[in-house]
Amino acid sequence: MLNTRFITLVLIILAAATMRLIPHPPNVTPIAAMALFGGAYFASRKAGLLVMLMAMVLSDLVLGLFVYKYGLFHGAMPFVYFSFIVTAGFGLLIRNRLSPFSIGTAALSASLLFFVATNFGTWLMGSLYPMTLDGLIASYIAAIPFYGYTFAGDAFYTLLFFGGFALAQRYLSALRTEHATQTL
Repeated sequence: MLNTRFITLVLIILAAATMRLIPHPPNVTPIAAMALFGGAYFASRKAGLLVMLMAMVLSDLVLGLFVYKYGLFHGAMPFVYFSFIVTAGFGLLIRNRLSPFSIGTAALSASLLFFVATNFGTWLMGSLYPMTLDGLIASYIAAIPFYGYTFAGDAFYTLLFFGGFALAQRYLSALRTEHATQTL
């Protein structure tokens, strides 16, 4: 039987994925916050990862087919998903000791991971930069302005998800872990 907490977490993840579909500045999306939040709060690690991956895939399909029209997926997608899965792992690591410091550190780590992994992936695809050390360095330098957007989005959405859920838990006992039953 599904419980209120599980359903609420699923709805938050689906809302986060839907936010990717509305206009936004470059890289100001809830992807990292969604992964971090889901990793920290889903009682079932498998169910949480499955819900988050399904939300990502569905929103990527809409973006790829209807918004940006690059097809189902773009070449750097494996690096985006790698970052997403590792960030969910960061959520797992902090789930039993949630504090502003641990959440902030995990969010900053997620931003850095996304920057390093996706720009490496862009360079590795070989279409924008030469396959040399200079080309790799150029790919990171060119992406520095986007890192500011990434960090701002990760900070905003992490605060929104973790702060909003903490407030909701305060006032709705059904969302607290001691009242929730294990699902899936």
